[in-house]
Amino acid sequence: MLINHILIVEDDDEAGLWTKVFLEENDFSVTIFSTITDAISNIQFHKYDLILLDLNLPDFNGFELLKFINQNKINIPVIIVSAYSDKKTKLQAFKYGASDYMTKPIDLEELEARIWVHLNKNSSFKLLEKKKIFEKKKNSIFFKDENLKLTKIEFEIFSILLSNKNNLIAREYLAKQLSSKAHERSLDYHIRNIRKKIGDDGSVPQYLITEYARGYKLII
Repeated sequence: MLINHILIVEDDDEAGLWTKVFLEENDFSVTIFSTITDAISNIQFHKYDLILLDLNLPDFNGFELLKFINQNKINIPVIIVSAYSDKKTKLQAFKYGASDYMTKPIDLEELEARIWVHLNKNSSFKLLEKKKIFEKKKNSIFFKDENLKLTKIEFEIFSILLSNKNNLIAREYLAKQLSSKAHERSLDYHIRNIRKKIGDDGSVPQYLITEYARGYKLII
């Protein structure tokens, strides 16, 4: 799995730590520096996919890092994360090449969404391979990386649905594929058991949909 490397330049230890923990929980690799001097020294020898940059730092203003990136033609998006909310500062940030601007306090989920927007825009970046919700491996089916404990007939039903994901599978077709192992009248019973094992709510299912008198659909 390919990992995206994020550089945080932030002198607020608590804010930096919370951001680092959140991003690492979402499969990013994160490095933090509290000064522009350390950041500039580091990015000359290490490749980062995106920078989160505060402006008010103990040695230099964050704009100095933007200037350095521009002068050295370093192709990397920079999201400013600052307490300054005035229009003048924002316009100056974009003038120096910032890709985005967020005003503190920030919402970490929104930050992650914005990070992905800028990573996807740049073809040179490695995109994180999305985890599969359902995955078949030999004689097992995994749900969010957890091996489902399915009976033989549940496994066969699920395999057919998974092979035809997002498409309606008629009850008659499913019963025919299972031949003597299941009759149409028993399919609902097996579907209910499968739903329980993936934690799907039968009244408002998220993944395994029943279309009355027609069939079933696995939504991914």
